Amino acid sequence: MLKNIFFGSILLLLVSSCVSSKIYDDLQWKYDALKAENKSLMSRLDGNHSSQGYTSESLQKEIDQLNAEKSRLAMDFAASESNLNRLKDSYDALESNSSSSLSENLERNRKLLEEIEAREKQLNELESALSSERKRLDGLKKDLAERSERVAELEGIIAAKDEKMKMLKTAISKALTNFEGNGLTVEQRDGKVYVSMENKLLFASGSWNVNARGKEAVVALGNVLATNPEIAVLIEGHTDNVAYGGDGLLQNNWDLSTKRATAIVSILTLNSQILKENLTAAGRGEHAPIASNSNADGRAKNRRIEVILTPKLDEISKLLNEL
Repeated sequence: MLKNIFFGSILLLLVSSCVSSKIYDDLQWKYDALKAENKSLMSRLDGNHSSQGYTSESLQKEIDQLNAEKSRLAMDFAASESNLNRLKDSYDALESNSSSSLSENLERNRKLLEEIEAREKQLNELESALSSERKRLDGLKKDLAERSERVAELEGIIAAKDEKMKMLKTAISKALTNFEGNGLTVEQRDGKVYVSMENKLLFASGSWNVNARGKEAVVALGNVLATNPEIAVLIEGHTDNVAYGGDGLLQNNWDLSTKRATAIVSILTLNSQILKENLTAAGRGEHAPIASNSNADGRAKNRRIEVILTPKLDEISKLLNEL
């Protein structure tokens, strides 16, 4: 405070030499006012310190304590700041690792999803293929069932025709009982009935005119055929291998066998109940022998008429086409 007063005096001297009396008075008044105020403040300060027990030593001690506390707080702050920095570094490292792990997990998840989608696509394709296969199998089962029904029907028709042929064979054998053993035989094989008549029962040597006894046998056979319109009738003429040596009306054994087969057909057509479309005549000559031509007995057996009776297979053919 003394320094302030001293400098104030000097200032006053300097100013008093440079300014007017009025300015000086104003400044002096302000100075005195400030000085009085300063004195009053110092007095109040001293009074407050005395009343509260403060001394310069106690203030200094308090300041030292405050400085020590400040230093301690600064150290604590520095330590806390260091810990904070370490925590921040740890957090940054954790965050970096977490980001890397997250990216890896996301990539694994993406690949897993792609694999799952691929598997689902394969599964859908497999299910579609299985569905198509089931439909195909269902269709095959249905077709197989239908075929089985047709096969059963076919077997029934074949069995019925076999039974019919047995009955036909029996009826023919009964009708031709008087001729069997006289160069006439009746057999059933391969679903057909074969009526074989040697030429000695029907024709004179080298002739294709049917004799009276032969006509009786053919007429008796025709009476049975008339009641079986569903039977196809094939008449085959056969000879031995001895060359034909008659007149010039015939060229060879083949010609002779054909004329003999035609002669049998002509007798059968006299029966109006026999369907002509069921009759067929064929000459085989010596080319389908049933015995050796090296002896007389064999040649006699080869000279024959064979009537081959076959059930019409229209129904069977229709079923076979449907299979």
